Amino acid sequence: SLQMDIEQFALENLNEHKKGLLGKSVPVANMLTWTKDVITKPMIRTSDKVVKKEAPEVFKLIQTYMGDRRGKSGNSAPSTGGGGPKTPNVELEIMVKGWSIAGLRDEIYIQVCRQTTENRKDESLMKGWELMGVCLAFFPPSHKFHSYLEGFIYRHLDPSVDTEKVPVSHFAAHCQRRLERISQTGAKKGLRKPTQDEIEQAKKSIFHPSMFGNTLDDILLMQKDRYPERKLPWIQTVLSEEVLRLNGAQTEGIFRVPGDIDEVNALKVRCDEWIPPSGCPDPHIPASLLKLWYRELYEPLIPSEFYEDCVVSYQEPEKAINIVHRMPQINRLVLSYLIRFLQVFAAAENANVTKMDTNNLAMVMAPNCLRCESDDPKVMFENTRKEMAFMRILIQNLDTSFMEGVL
Repeated sequence: SLQMDIEQFALENLNEHKKGLLGKSVPVANMLTWTKDVITKPMIRTSDKVVKKEAPEVFKLIQTYMGDRRGKSGNSAPSTGGGGPKTPNVELEIMVKGWSIAGLRDEIYIQVCRQTTENRKDESLMKGWELMGVCLAFFPPSHKFHSYLEGFIYRHLDPSVDTEKVPVSHFAAHCQRRLERISQTGAKKGLRKPTQDEIEQAKKSIFHPSMFGNTLDDILLMQKDRYPERKLPWIQTVLSEEVLRLNGAQTEGIFRVPGDIDEVNALKVRCDEWIPPSGCPDPHIPASLLKLWYRELYEPLIPSEFYEDCVVSYQEPEKAINIVHRMPQINRLVLSYLIRFLQVFAAAENANVTKMDTNNLAMVMAPNCLRCESDDPKVMFENTRKEMAFMRILIQNLDTSFMEGVL
């Protein structure tokens, strides 16, 4: 069956662990239940020296994060906020290790599965499931371990597993969505290690899904109850309309001049609470937030599988337009809405005042729609020009009249 049993995986793949003076073998069932003890070798059999060294260390970090072990400075997991000395940041250490050492990922997941099994301490259980959700924002399990992890999560979707204080089934449902997503996209892209801010966002999204840093599908799912008829993300349309309402089309440097950062952040918080933008002192604030929204989409607005075609077709309008029409429906609509919006600014009567002609608009918006996955500076530099040219072709040639009245 698809929901393969983690016990089955354990029988086939777990290391034999010894316990006590006589070195008795630890039964498999015990190896899959919460423990206060340390482990001296990986749970999963491996010949990888790095994993052999790292696994016992990671287990200690997980125990520290869950509050089952005292941290280096004598206190357990760092609490968010509050004064007092912070422990070295264990969650960040776990994420960086899992993200950068692919061979350690299954080991981290099986350790978290273990520490959330038959765990009688509410606070610890809650932290364990939170950790699972955060890990799934940064790195996937291996193909081999995927179905076991899926099975483990699946078994916790039933509300009957919730304790009085820990909504396990809510965590599990979140983890299930994350697992599905990260299995398709792979580990967090780029060369920059996970950051504390990204971890905070991943934690927050377990109970408060954000419209920022999410997939278009998830954003539409979030607004389904409020706006069942809408085909476009509410946040995209209200911010775009606000830029125009504040006379952004006649404001010099629109999309180039950044809005006041505190105002932008405050607007971001309000939008995540579904409060329509109002009271902005100038159009640069909604314009900056709009750019941020496009840039932070979990997957680029123009999906990665079309990227190469885009940078090859940057001089051929017909091919460029064809790419847009081949994109998934939601991406096609969102991109076409953006292009229609930019075409307003590209009109001569506006560009003469804003000093933002088609070239400038393409330059500021291309990085928010296309993401170069190469880390070769030469390729990135070359492609930047092509990405801009591709956006320029769309602004000049895409017929967006079909978007009229679409919300």
